[in-house]
Amino acid sequence: MVIVQVTHSLLFLLSLFLNTQQTTSGVITVGSSLSPRTNRTSWHSPSGLFAFGFYPQGDKYSVGIWLVGKPNNTVVWTANRDDPLVSSNATIKFTMDGKLVVRTDPGGQEASVVGSELLVPATSASMLDSGNLVLYDNNSRVIWESFNLPTDTILGGQNLSEGKELISSKSLLDRSSGRFKFSMQTDGNLVAYSVNYTNYPQDAYWSSDTTGQLLLLNLDPRGTLALRNFSGFDKKIFANHTLFLSEEGSAVHRATLDDDGIFRLYLHQFSQGDFSSSVVYTRWSAPEHQCDVKGFCGYNSYCRGSNDGAQCDCFPGFAFVDEHKRFLGCRRSSNYEQHCGVEDANITPSITPLPSVEFGGHPYLVLPLPLHECETSCLEDCNCEVALHRDGSCSKMKLPIIYASEVGDGSSTVLVKTLTPAPVAPPNPLVPTKPILVTEQKNTLVLIVGVSLGSIAICCSLVAAFSFLLYRYRVHKYARLSTDSTLGPAREFTLQSFSYKELEEATDGFKEEIRKGSFGAVYKGIMSDGGKSVAVKRLERAIERGEVEFQAEMAAIGHTHHKNIVRLLGFCMESSRKLLVFEYMENGSLADVLFDVERRPPWSERVRIALEVARGILYLHDECELQIVHCDITARNILLDESRTAKISDFGLAKLLMPNQTGPKTKVRGTRGYVAPELQRNAMVSTRADIYSYGVVLLEIVCCRSNMVVDVSAADEVLLCLWVHNCYIARELHKLIKDEEADMKSVERMVKIGLLCVQDDPEIRPSIKDVILMMEGIMDVPRPPCSTPSSYAS
Repeated sequence: MVIVQVTHSLLFLLSLFLNTQQTTSGVITVGSSLSPRTNRTSWHSPSGLFAFGFYPQGDKYSVGIWLVGKPNNTVVWTANRDDPLVSSNATIKFTMDGKLVVRTDPGGQEASVVGSELLVPATSASMLDSGNLVLYDNNSRVIWESFNLPTDTILGGQNLSEGKELISSKSLLDRSSGRFKFSMQTDGNLVAYSVNYTNYPQDAYWSSDTTGQLLLLNLDPRGTLALRNFSGFDKKIFANHTLFLSEEGSAVHRATLDDDGIFRLYLHQFSQGDFSSSVVYTRWSAPEHQCDVKGFCGYNSYCRGSNDGAQCDCFPGFAFVDEHKRFLGCRRSSNYEQHCGVEDANITPSITPLPSVEFGGHPYLVLPLPLHECETSCLEDCNCEVALHRDGSCSKMKLPIIYASEVGDGSSTVLVKTLTPAPVAPPNPLVPTKPILVTEQKNTLVLIVGVSLGSIAICCSLVAAFSFLLYRYRVHKYARLSTDSTLGPAREFTLQSFSYKELEEATDGFKEEIRKGSFGAVYKGIMSDGGKSVAVKRLERAIERGEVEFQAEMAAIGHTHHKNIVRLLGFCMESSRKLLVFEYMENGSLADVLFDVERRPPWSERVRIALEVARGILYLHDECELQIVHCDITARNILLDESRTAKISDFGLAKLLMPNQTGPKTKVRGTRGYVAPELQRNAMVSTRADIYSYGVVLLEIVCCRSNMVVDVSAADEVLLCLWVHNCYIARELHKLIKDEEADMKSVERMVKIGLLCVQDDPEIRPSIKDVILMMEGIMDVPRPPCSTPSSYAS
């Protein structure tokens, strides 16, 4: 085993340095030049197999290296491949000061061929028979080589080292950077992506599935393609067991990421003594099927068929951007668009299913729905333009769809929303059209006057009835639940999808941290479209349960719309990067103003804030078909907008329940001091857990202090609930507000409600509906139990 590893290492080292051991008989000296206007357009390797210089691209030229052959040369490297092409007036110069440059015209600008400034001047250069262009210093040491800067190809004896990548060309005739890349990642994995996608595993279309330090991709002169390092690691991707180098001819191997996204290993077999012509074989390729290349077909189209017959088709209702370049993708074939919040009677949306097709990307919402409900859900959602149903899951996407393909297992169906003009009702032939006579005008006038008088009488009756019902509405407004459900088990929310780059720019690289929420920090951002301020919550990657918290927060707050709930504006979900975008709250958290002597709100404002928080909780508990239990009501999770309106935020621990349902047993993961005692005992989650947390916050609002402080004069003042309870029993409520002017009856009412809410027994705690009725004075406040709750000291 040791001998094998040593052999591998020796072969590896041999391939690393083979290119520098070649003959340098074709030395290029300083002062040499090339020009398309002369016969001197290239410098050849000693055998004439490779050449460096100008090669034509249309009526202009690029600078690069090619494998000489008939009928066409094979370009293997291009200098400055994405710079504009040069004309026949251009010149390549190996200057006297040791630089290799391209001059666009006799008096024009210069561009370096080597791509960067050399550390020392070059004194000579060579085009080697390996296909490597090298520059030497005055000690004949290699100071630069083209093998270290591959474009779309590596040759026999060349490596793709860690952190380097191959980028495909746009086409055989256009050698500028194309749509695909093969990356030798620093984690040791060789991965293929579309250049338009993120470098995350789900966006890759091929991978070597390797890990290791300092791995590199090596193509040895024999044509074996392998991942290797100096420690003896050797994983063959393609092992060539046939030796093509012989007395009868020669062979050149090259591995190229072609313009279709497939990585192919080619063999060029030459006849003896004739390097002008060769037979080309494809020895290996990955991936195996053309439609496996994500992004082979452009936006809003899908790939179907086998390798030879693979083609791109548009989604229904879409047409090719360019019929002759179908890989450019598709766009809607009509000018109709659907805008959320704007109903257009001239547009009729419908769903067209595409069986056995699937797409990739990042859906803004995934729901567990059967196929027919997924279809209905997308049809009713103005943000949904394409949905994927697979394995009982409905993934909803906005446009564009970045890649899609036909699948053979038939387990998935793409649902495409098409927008067509609404049918116009034809005129009724039974209704004749005739001019309006004067007598008809009089009759119409009489009818209008009569209807108007009747309407006035009805309005007067309604005003009287409204006055009578107004009082009854105030008394009973909290005694009934809303009959119009705003949240159902099959309903969903529609949010704006942001890219990570957008949010990174909006927050100036996540520069200004507003606060730390559960499972992530919140940063201030300014959106580029209109300069609107937002709060961006970035989920911490290190959190093991981060995915669960992110989905919980999306599901909970995304369903809500209430003036006392912080509004969720959008989200970003790019692999491990998960962010939520909220409305920006100018005055920070309730804790920020409540526990700051200089910013402390007066009593009347604190009462208003307490009521607003309660109304937000009422909305979560009672006004949704699915109850939302927040599970982390704290002063820091209550934010204040510019008018100091209180809004509940941070739904990372929220639970969704059916009405009158309790949730599963849960571990304590809320904020210490606010968690209900039963949750500390792994009891079932219910709305009464939020009541306990609200009771703690209510007592904090009354006393303007945190629920636990250590710098107090007496030991019984450390825990807020215990101190308030003792002050209430001793009839010393004035100690709670110190010298502040306040209505003591109002103070007593708030204290009693708070103590009721923080009772150990969940059944003793009032519902949030009763809390509001008691705070408004509509319901009497019961006397709290005299015994000291054990949870005060927990």
